[in-house]
Amino acid sequence: MTHQHTHRPPHAGTRPPRLTEVPAFGAMIAEGWGTDVVEVRVPDGTAEAAAAHRARLAERLGGRTVVVGAGRAPVRSNDTSYDFRADSDFVWLTGCQVEDAVLVLHGADAVLYLPPPARPGEPGFFADAMHGELWVGASPGLGEWERALGVPVRPLADLEGALAAGSGWWAGRALPADVVTRHGLEPSAELARACSDLRMVKDAWEVAQLRAAVDHTVTGFEAVAREIPAAVRAGGERWLQGTFDRHARTTGNGPGYASIVGSGPHAPTLHWVRCDGPVLPDAALLLDMGVETDTLYTADVTRTVPPSGRFSAEQRAVHDLVEKSHRAGMARVRPGVNYLDFHFAAMEVLAQGLHDWGLLPVSVDEALSPQGQHHRRWLVCGIGHHLGLDVHDCADSDWQDYMGADLEPGVVMTVEPGLYFHAHDLTVPPELRGIGVRLEDDLLVTADGHEVLSDALPIDAAGIEAWTTARLPAGA
Repeated sequence: MTHQHTHRPPHAGTRPPRLTEVPAFGAMIAEGWGTDVVEVRVPDGTAEAAAAHRARLAERLGGRTVVVGAGRAPVRSNDTSYDFRADSDFVWLTGCQVEDAVLVLHGADAVLYLPPPARPGEPGFFADAMHGELWVGASPGLGEWERALGVPVRPLADLEGALAAGSGWWAGRALPADVVTRHGLEPSAELARACSDLRMVKDAWEVAQLRAAVDHTVTGFEAVAREIPAAVRAGGERWLQGTFDRHARTTGNGPGYASIVGSGPHAPTLHWVRCDGPVLPDAALLLDMGVETDTLYTADVTRTVPPSGRFSAEQRAVHDLVEKSHRAGMARVRPGVNYLDFHFAAMEVLAQGLHDWGLLPVSVDEALSPQGQHHRRWLVCGIGHHLGLDVHDCADSDWQDYMGADLEPGVVMTVEPGLYFHAHDLTVPPELRGIGVRLEDDLLVTADGHEVLSDALPIDAAGIEAWTTARLPAGA
């Protein structure tokens, strides 16, 4: 027997039926569910590290009350969102990555406000496609979070009453604007600067997270190298980008930033994230990639490799100059040395090399002067940056605290000189056009110098050729 529908039901399509429209559905879906308890999974030491970070912030701010939010995933299109990634300051202070969560910190006393899971028996369980457990799966409850993080956890609805009791409280940047306005919170650049300054020196737990990120990144480079022949045949740059991103998603939270895979004329483009070109077998291939751990600490490593296993004479000459600059920059990374010293040391090598090649229209001294900088045509970016929860970490610090300070043990930073000769740059010889080379390593400042966390990957041209060749499939 065939049933004939004379009208389209109000819940047609992907929308769940409304209780007011279909009461029988509401009664049916609210019953007969078992308990699905999900524990919070955070690495050992997460809660202790977050507590120490809160104590450091409280001391820095003199006990001022601050309100910091995790943020919310932005809309991608219509009713779909991008993957949620919690605000870095919030994660540093809590170890929590729950969307819409809010931390209220009164001096050293913390209360975490979380949206409770929409579980069976609640309308949101089936009616909220963004958060209902029927749609997105079971998640830890407030009690599980409290046990895991060692801080009081309250329902997000209680935040209204908590904020109503205060005045002059500082608001973090990831709080919803309506919450800030409604409660008279003060958006504070000083709060962002304080967190940024404190995050410059990593504790032992953070260093361990960064070591893991770098280690997974190294194996990700190996996975990419093995796929170079497939990319040359048909897959192109996106095949390699996808290879690394899959590896990052498997070993951690995902890539720490948009992976850069630039072949030949794309390699000189600093942020070549489109990755929509072929992988040319005889062109230098620039790979700038980093795994972000589940705790959201990221690596940032770059190597330029020859897909065939051998650099051309021109590619090798550029690589040798970049390597010399790289070693000069890394040699300046140690305690008590001004942060910018590594930048100037690397730049001096590059300027001298470009002068020796006849590319500079002025002397090396004039090029390096504040009024010159002619060599920067082929390296417009800086030589490195702080690294941590953000790939370009601690960006809210003032200039004198970021670049004017001396290095100290616990700082983790990158050194990344390069030379970028664009294919349409008529100021360089034709044989150099379309060659881009960058070397980037992640360094930990130690008590007596530095440790290169990414030293499992070679930096000399011969070593990179041997490393690449060893990972190419037999017969490639």
